[in-house]
Amino acid sequence: MKKEKKPVSYLLMAVAALLAAFLYYYIALPAINIHASGFWFFIMGLVILIALICLIRRSIRERRQYGTAAGLDLRNWKGLKIFGAVFLLILAVYLIGSLLSSSVVNAGKYRQLLDVEERNFTEDIKEVDYSTIPLLDKDSAALLGDRKMGSLVEMVSQFEVSDDYAQINYQGKPVRVAPLAYASPIKWLTNQKNGIPAYVRIDMATQDTEIVMLEEGIRYSKSEYFNRNLYRHLRFRYPTYIFSDQLFFEIDEQGTPYWVCPVKKFNIGLFGGQTVGRVVLCNAVTGACVDYAVEDVPQWVDKVYSAELLIQLYDYHGLLVHGFFNSVLGQRDCLTTTTGYNYIALDDDVWVYTGLTSVNGDQSNVGFVLINQRTMEARYYKIEGATETSAMSSAEGQVQNLGYRSTFPLLLNIAGEPTYFVALKDGAGLVKKYAMINIQKYQWVAIGDTVGECEANYSELLSTNGIVSQKAADQKKISGVIQVIEPVVLDGNTHYFIWLQNNDALFNADLSDEKLFGAARLKAGDRVVLTYETGYDSNRILSIQKG
Repeated sequence: MKKEKKPVSYLLMAVAALLAAFLYYYIALPAINIHASGFWFFIMGLVILIALICLIRRSIRERRQYGTAAGLDLRNWKGLKIFGAVFLLILAVYLIGSLLSSSVVNAGKYRQLLDVEERNFTEDIKEVDYSTIPLLDKDSAALLGDRKMGSLVEMVSQFEVSDDYAQINYQGKPVRVAPLAYASPIKWLTNQKNGIPAYVRIDMATQDTEIVMLEEGIRYSKSEYFNRNLYRHLRFRYPTYIFSDQLFFEIDEQGTPYWVCPVKKFNIGLFGGQTVGRVVLCNAVTGACVDYAVEDVPQWVDKVYSAELLIQLYDYHGLLVHGFFNSVLGQRDCLTTTTGYNYIALDDDVWVYTGLTSVNGDQSNVGFVLINQRTMEARYYKIEGATETSAMSSAEGQVQNLGYRSTFPLLLNIAGEPTYFVALKDGAGLVKKYAMINIQKYQWVAIGDTVGECEANYSELLSTNGIVSQKAADQKKISGVIQVIEPVVLDGNTHYFIWLQNNDALFNADLSDEKLFGAARLKAGDRVVLTYETGYDSNRILSIQKG
């Protein structure tokens, strides 16, 4: 007697189930890791899918056995109870794991995730060098990038600038970098063979914008599809890694583009206490990946921890000082970060800056914190003063007739005074003026059309109130006859280098300062009196008097 063949529908259902599981994995890219929430949902979905296949198979078998009119009686199906029990068990583990990983029962552990050291402001943050102030925020950088891209007719029809615009230190300068992206799926189809040909690099001090062309195109990016998509490329190479929500575009000191891909580390229970445990550096051109422990990341990498993660870690530290319920109810001694943040270049690293205030939402800061984006080192500075939003309102009040809006402040040290520095932009997003606001006395506001004018007005304001910069104290004067004077262009600005007779020192007049325009009319043989300050590669001229 021939064995009865199984219906083809069973095989089709099995194939369909496998195909559905593969498509889910290919699209959703869940990490195969018990610490990933997506993995648990994938398992629960798989249990439901298998239960449905078994249910359909049972229904077909009963209809074949008892006729088409037979109904499916689930009350006597033991499989329903088994699948239900497995599903509920997985769900219970997930929910209990979530509770035991939360700050409700682990407030002390959450607070210890970030080690905060109290430091001295004037010792850590030196008086500002105005030639290195990052004048651009992300929105202004995006405007410059789009304008530069618009000038390249042959590329703008095929590519657009992505919105990454990561702030990094590149060869000692603060810059923002962003890769290009395919303008549409059709443009991807026609260009993906050669990849993305360039990235944007913007000097945040000089505002010089450059489209950096690559010998070989970027083949692995967020705008790719299928296997060259960055997230899919990483998932297939590292199926158990839980990558951070933000993957950063950076360049090394030679200008080679990389993706910095932090790997989440969960320090509390199944899902709690997220930091970064490892970092994968993916060459954006070749796709080659190198896996590092977080403490072994190369020095040129600036972004390992996202600003949002670091601020969240400090909020745990500041709010959970006396446990979870105190942070919600009594809120004794609780501190929280203010709304917004900015970046500071310090010690060849990028640090996230944000103010700290009490939870009652008043208009004053009790201090501020700097957190290193590469090492997670946190420094607290106890300086009372205005919140960033109060300072922004104060600056806007000086130009309220013009309707300019303030950018989020930078933190500067001017004459030992903690100072907010903001750009004031018009409705089109163009920078029109600059302002400096004293943190502790935020009614002290200086405005200028240029950074140099703003600096001069603020220095005069401080001097009027009896505060003298250490740099001002170190200013010197010298008179002599010019032996050599040479114009030089540095970072897009014209400088005049001056040597005096019988003096080997080099004096530098930066014509971006309007007070020094007279240097362009000087010549060898002129007698001059120079006011200058030391502490630079050359003596920086502050004023010139002829005769």
